[in-house]
Amino acid sequence: MSSEQTESETEDKIKIKMPVKTSVIGSGFATIELVSSLVMAVLSRFWKLSSTALLIILLVFWFEGGLGASFMLILAVFGLFYYSQDMLLYHPDEPPHSRLYVEMPNSLNLPYDSQYTRTRDGTSINLVLVKHTAPGAPTIIYFHGNAGNVGHRLMNMFGLYQTCGCNVLMVEYRGFGKSDGSPTEHGLYQDAEAAMDFLFKRSDIDKKKIFIFGRSLGGAVAIHLVAQPYYASLVAGLILENTFTSVPEIAKSLFNLAFLKYVPTWCFKNQFQSLKLIPRIRLPTLFLSGLGDQLVPPRMMKDMYEHSGSSLKQFSQFEQGTHNETWTCPGYYETILKFVKEVLSRGPEDASSSRVENSISVNIDTKGIKTV
Repeated sequence: MSSEQTESETEDKIKIKMPVKTSVIGSGFATIELVSSLVMAVLSRFWKLSSTALLIILLVFWFEGGLGASFMLILAVFGLFYYSQDMLLYHPDEPPHSRLYVEMPNSLNLPYDSQYTRTRDGTSINLVLVKHTAPGAPTIIYFHGNAGNVGHRLMNMFGLYQTCGCNVLMVEYRGFGKSDGSPTEHGLYQDAEAAMDFLFKRSDIDKKKIFIFGRSLGGAVAIHLVAQPYYASLVAGLILENTFTSVPEIAKSLFNLAFLKYVPTWCFKNQFQSLKLIPRIRLPTLFLSGLGDQLVPPRMMKDMYEHSGSSLKQFSQFEQGTHNETWTCPGYYETILKFVKEVLSRGPEDASSSRVENSISVNIDTKGIKTV
């Protein structure tokens, strides 16, 4: 299997479990099938805990009656719902063997530096830096989606390296690929900070030309990083691709289950509240949206753009872009390269006083790109 094929299959594996709605009846059966598959997945993952909880509930029912058992059942269901969310969001084992084998850039005849660094909580994560031969090249810190490892993004990395002329630092989250630990929201935030700290310790990187790139889940990680004033001051620009507004909102959009509308936000273990953070970000920001995205509704990317606090922001749509394959669309790398050049050509004062107006719209049918 090639790197390109593998990359297309890795991110956001939950989408292959989503039913296709064909009718009201079909929708009902699809919902039942979805709920049943989720229940079975939880039970298979937590069967020991489920068995223990069931035994406790039976004992409570025997000694205390139905009210106590009902209370214990509610607690057990809530506990399973809360702690099983990681299983639905993070897929480090897909495709199979993703934790055992990580393809490196030398498979594309590229020189690279693979190193481990420790986060604030002591977790060791894997970082892969591919350095461009051009001196003073910009550097892109790459935050990937919710499945696979950095090796599954090599073809995308190669395009950023070759077409955009950038160094690329690929960050492998905790619990993914060669990195230690298990993924959590706050853990991924620490991984991003560790990657920035690692890069700034190097003497062979132009620290005035650092861009942050995040796709899907990686977009949420990137937004949280640059929403912090300290790290924002170290970054030239932000690039977001097919990312969501928050986990509670994307869950409601994906599963389309009525009860999710009434689930309080605090019930979601992972939240990634990007829409609340994006107004704080003043950095130049490029939004890349695939209109064929069947996982993250393109309206979420538009919402992010409209709420962005950036004084220099650009919204580019790709008519044929899907959630995982927007990077294969014609004009994709040219859009990124143009943005990088524009940001670097402006001084800090120019960037803070300029604005790409919402009313400007250019359609390029031959490339399938719409830039706003």
